[in-house]
Amino acid sequence: MVEPANSFDDFLPDALQRRSPRPLVDIGANLTHASFSRDLESVLSRARAANVTSLILTGTDREHAEQAVALAERYPGLYATAGVHPHDASQWDVSLARAMRDLHRKPSVVAVGECGLDFNRNFSTPDEQERAFEAQLGLAVESGKPLFLHERDAGKRLREILRAWRDDISDAVVHCFTADRDTLHGYLDLDLHIGLTGWLCDERRGHHLRELVGDIPLTRLMVETDCPYLLPRNLPAKLKGRRHEPALLPWIVREIAHWRGMPEAELADATTATASAFFRLASPNHFPSPECEEH
Repeated sequence: MVEPANSFDDFLPDALQRRSPRPLVDIGANLTHASFSRDLESVLSRARAANVTSLILTGTDREHAEQAVALAERYPGLYATAGVHPHDASQWDVSLARAMRDLHRKPSVVAVGECGLDFNRNFSTPDEQERAFEAQLGLAVESGKPLFLHERDAGKRLREILRAWRDDISDAVVHCFTADRDTLHGYLDLDLHIGLTGWLCDERRGHHLRELVGDIPLTRLMVETDCPYLLPRNLPAKLKGRRHEPALLPWIVREIAHWRGMPEAELADATTATASAFFRLASPNHFPSPECEEH
């Protein structure tokens, strides 16, 4: 049985229930994560109550991409990406490439990725990462869909690879940007989009981003939670379990607007327009309540 219709208010304390003055698009929500398995419909209800009207569900491997597609096909307002994260690049083979190509043909899949380079942990070797990344760049050219990119400690090499492909690929967003000014301007020089998360709200490690947010044109800026990760540290109340979720996106937008020196509503309008054009979304104003079904 689904939870009672009003139970979605119970998880977030009153102090954290903030509604955006304008509709928002969360471009990076990992709702296939196991932590959402018990209360997904309540999570979606809380997102709608916060005026987060469209969610891009991140597909980081075949299993999670297929799960994201299934959710996007079930719930209006949800969309999916399909790709192989650099951590799993060692698994790339002909069969996986074929599966990704099939997923990219689905209307609910709005981007190729999450793909890219991560030289921080090197769970797959740099050579394996580059091989899988270039293969997915080829799939992006083939499908014509934009790229949803991951980069950590690999900005120089990512830019080198993208520069060689830039005339062939369409739009691309570096999601969860956390790097420095030179890296940011290198991406902007390639006409890439930038996704910002709650990292900006972390005074321990994200303070440098506060000086950079004004450098990002509004036509290139998008917002995301990257939930269940990166819970913002600017929240006025503690959250049981510390699981991040889309309903908290307005707190991130408020922080970005503060450091850009602009009204929150204006930033919300701009980032939603940018995301809607980038992912070719339907109107962001139509995210109905999840259907009440029995499972």
